[in-house]
Amino acid sequence: MSEIRLDRIHNQYVVMAPERLHRPNISHSVLKKSAQSYTCPFCESNEGLTPPEIYALRNNTPNSSGWKTRVVPNLYKAVQIELEDTSKREGMFESIPGVGAHEILIDSPCHECDLSDMSEIEIENWLRSMIIRMEDLQKDRRLIHLSIFKNFGANAGATQEHPHTQILALPIMPQNELIFLERNMKYYRRHGRGIIEDIVENERAAKSRIIDEVGDFSAFCPYASAFPFEVMIAPLGNIRSLNLCSRKQIADLSALIKITFGALAKQLGRFDYNLYFHLAPLNENFENEPYMSSMSKNYRFTLRITPRIYRLGGFEISSGMAINCVMPEECAKLLRGSL
Repeated sequence: MSEIRLDRIHNQYVVMAPERLHRPNISHSVLKKSAQSYTCPFCESNEGLTPPEIYALRNNTPNSSGWKTRVVPNLYKAVQIELEDTSKREGMFESIPGVGAHEILIDSPCHECDLSDMSEIEIENWLRSMIIRMEDLQKDRRLIHLSIFKNFGANAGATQEHPHTQILALPIMPQNELIFLERNMKYYRRHGRGIIEDIVENERAAKSRIIDEVGDFSAFCPYASAFPFEVMIAPLGNIRSLNLCSRKQIADLSALIKITFGALAKQLGRFDYNLYFHLAPLNENFENEPYMSSMSKNYRFTLRITPRIYRLGGFEISSGMAINCVMPEECAKLLRGSL
């Protein structure tokens, strides 16, 4: 059974998930397909190899072929929705059961298709499926923090080759999220604007790191990029979460994601990457209560793409600081030239 424990030294929560030990390893299973012993559980017609679907974009019988996107419980889940949210203490040690949701969104039936290969409509289906799950998970008032991310390729930690996205909802706020909410509130009280709002406006004014814009969204290589060719996509207005976007805004975001991945693929070829959304809390609790009432004025969600074209070393891990060997201005210039 999983647990969420508090590390008193670093003041960080840690998910203890022994079930994850048994997840497949891409280097041993997926990459040895030549042995003809691997059957992809995420491919169409293999629906019986996954747990029953939670949601699917389809017009036919559940758990059968003929779907566009499909959401299933993570077989090697880090947290479990069935547990009770009750904390316990053993002296100075504190833990709560590993309550939460851990789901897999299978991006498309295509085993070889990454976001750079998908059409705008397919990317839009991907985003809309996230929104459906987000709004459903939000109904469980125990769930506070939502993490939506993609690991693509072995260097990015992927354990399945078929492109997929993970949706993980927790009953607590990660400390880095709380720290950001506090900093953002202080910034707002001083300037009347949120941090991301000013970052976007400054990037648009500088122009040198902007890749492209579509409708209400801008894509740029951040000023202090931690990875070469790192890209952030942000709305031009204060939209605090993906599910608050209009249909047109989702279509615009899909188009910009398609453009961005096309440009990255032209420069990097087939590259490993992490992709993640930075979203407002799902629900209010005692941790985030001071910030919730002003989020419509000072918070906007972001999408970040971090190509993993080199591995982290001892300095990065020990210091928490990144060493980036390519200037973001040069990356943006190359990506603009690829459009």
